[in-house]
Amino acid sequence: MPLHGARAAALLAWVNSTKVCVDPLDDLSQLQDCGVFIRIINKIHRSEEGESVLEQPLPERISFIRGFLQKHCKHKSAAENLFSAQKLLEGEELALAKVAVLLLYHTSMSCKNPGDWNEFDYKTQVELASILKFVLDNEESLNENLETFLQRKAPLSSSSSSSEEHSPLLSLPQKREVRFLELQKIASSSGANKYVMLPGPPSSPMGDVMQTPQFQLRRLKKQLAVERENRDELEVELAENRKLITEKEAQITMMQQRIDRLALLNEKQAADQLEPKEMEELREKNESLMVRLHEALKQCQDLKTEKGQMDRKINQLSEENGDLSFKLREIASHLVQLQEALNELSEEHNAALAQSQEKQGQLESELRAALQEKKCSEEKIEILQGKISLLEDQLAKLGDCSAQEKGEVMGDILKLEELKQEVSSLTAKGAELQATVLRLEEEKQLRESALQSERGRFEEEKQQLGGLVANLQSSLSESHRARERLEQDLRAREAEAGR
Repeated sequence: MPLHGARAAALLAWVNSTKVCVDPLDDLSQLQDCGVFIRIINKIHRSEEGESVLEQPLPERISFIRGFLQKHCKHKSAAENLFSAQKLLEGEELALAKVAVLLLYHTSMSCKNPGDWNEFDYKTQVELASILKFVLDNEESLNENLETFLQRKAPLSSSSSSSEEHSPLLSLPQKREVRFLELQKIASSSGANKYVMLPGPPSSPMGDVMQTPQFQLRRLKKQLAVERENRDELEVELAENRKLITEKEAQITMMQQRIDRLALLNEKQAADQLEPKEMEELREKNESLMVRLHEALKQCQDLKTEKGQMDRKINQLSEENGDLSFKLREIASHLVQLQEALNELSEEHNAALAQSQEKQGQLESELRAALQEKKCSEEKIEILQGKISLLEDQLAKLGDCSAQEKGEVMGDILKLEELKQEVSSLTAKGAELQATVLRLEEEKQLRESALQSERGRFEEEKQQLGGLVANLQSSLSESHRARERLEQDLRAREAEAGR
């Protein structure tokens, strides 16, 4: 079964947006050599670790890509189960599309600014947002559903309907503001109040998906895992430094023993009255060993000082990680509660919206009927007024006729009086209809104003949530930068100790 055209085009547009190709690609089959995928991985990590792989045959390139995806996917076996090396060797478009989906998901988790996606047109953003939301909703069953999703239509088990794919966030009214106050308190306690409140989520499909609590919680968990991995690496480096200090101390002990032996030998030779030349050589050796001993002692003292500083920094980072882990769990709990509240508010809003639309339709039907009836009454009044004018003209002409003729005209006069009464009745009814029309139009305007006000309150609530999540993200990013600075310091000191 061929790939879904719009989704394949969106993936290709994303690949071209990474600007790792000299010329833009116009078909997924051009990704067969996997060189573009490797360059995208290098760009994600801001390194050149895959440059040497580009010079190797295709099987080694595929192995490098699979290793990267297995390391960074939520489930280690996801990359192995989603596609096979043989299908990539054959250049199967479905396998190439699966790799592009996983790299898109990993890149979006590392994206700092949702506005970066505004370079795509709206239709492409809608497809990319549907792909990203599908991966988020189907992480536990990605192996079974991704292939169907990338082909003709999405699987029935997918939690995203076609309308949800084109509108990743629901439009909810603003209620229960106390939950946002609680989340604001958590963000303040984690140090987020040191940063400027960022604006709300951008009005784009990709930006909306990236500002959902589900996506932000997944990103926070991923960053916390990276922090833990960095801490483990620092602890390994610390253990290696401790081992180096132990080895230096052993060398110092051996050198001290040699010096002691040489001192004893000097004393013995002095007692035996050795020649001055031999004594001078022994003295020079002794002085050389003493210089080396002092240098080794100084180096050992420096290493001990650095070890103490590293221990304190490791303890500090461990405490910070503990605090971040606790706050992340607390934030995750509140986000889950908030998501449940948003779902509940969505149901209430949808019910209220359906009821409002039904009432709106009823009012419009009544308004149309009243306007039609008013129009008919006005037409009848015009017809009757024409007849009255005609009869009045005839009566005026017959004013000078004989009594017999006047008697014959009495019927027309009575007929005339009846027409005037009917016109008066229709005029009164028209006034009532006019009042009804005005009332219906006023009620319609009031309902439209209320609905617009409700939508405005919900947008304000959504922007508050986006700002809070952005502050939490900034706090975690600051912790990550501090850990990177410590890691660079440790590497520099380790290199200096090795020299």
